[in-house]
Amino acid sequence: MHTDSVVFIAEVSSNHNRDLERCLQFIDVSADMGCNGVKFQLFKIDELFAPEILSRSKNHRKRKDWELPTEFIPHLALRCREKEILFSCTPFYIDAVDILASYVDCFKIASYELLWDDLLSVCAHTGKPIILSTGMASMTEITRAVGTLRSSGCRDLTLLHCVSGYPAPPDQCNLAAIGTLRHNFNCPVGWSDHSVAAPVIERAVHRWGASMIEFHLDLDGKGEEFVTGHCWLPDQMKAVIHDIRTALEADGSGEKIPSSVELRERGWRADPSDGLRPLLSLRRGWNG
Repeated sequence: MHTDSVVFIAEVSSNHNRDLERCLQFIDVSADMGCNGVKFQLFKIDELFAPEILSRSKNHRKRKDWELPTEFIPHLALRCREKEILFSCTPFYIDAVDILASYVDCFKIASYELLWDDLLSVCAHTGKPIILSTGMASMTEITRAVGTLRSSGCRDLTLLHCVSGYPAPPDQCNLAAIGTLRHNFNCPVGWSDHSVAAPVIERAVHRWGASMIEFHLDLDGKGEEFVTGHCWLPDQMKAVIHDIRTALEADGSGEKIPSSVELRERGWRADPSDGLRPLLSLRRGWNG
């Protein structure tokens, strides 16, 4: 699952509007943007919030309209295979793990579920790669979660530093924590973005070596979560992905040797015998 380049994962979240064609469009657009994968969420409101919250909060009950129909899952997995990108999904209840296990390339565990040992363990027992977001968590809580995952069989773990603010102010993103997590847990570490700020993502990659960038995507500003202000639109994020990959290509191997574009110019350097250009060897046969 891990590569030497940055993995970009588009998080559809609840912007799918329970429309299969819209879900498939998210996959197509994500592939066109240059993403390596796309992620959905599988939850049931009755198994996400406690009954005393649902009984008192109309806004929480309305999130029933955000549920992804389980019958969409095979279609989403197939389209991801056709587009040659990873299919990931976050399970928010135990039975969701079984529903997803034969379809997903990896499981994503959300920051809000980091304390739930039973869910961590069930995901790890599938043998699938695990991505764990660490928003709001202390180092003690992350250590416990990582220990639970690894003791339950997880052998391919990526941690995502995350700030669970929607949106997350750049001055609170604390990107240096990426290095802290990598040092303490000896695994790949990325950034789950809620800032919708290109400089934050670029800094996460170029300064702190984020190996994965997860970001919330909406197609057109009509998704349920776009109004909150933490979702990217396709053209915005496509430009960021392009710029980051261009910059990474510029790093090179580090070996100081003439590059291929320099080879023709080497002969036009000043000859050490008289300080004039080009080298004597080129002057003798040069016809203009």
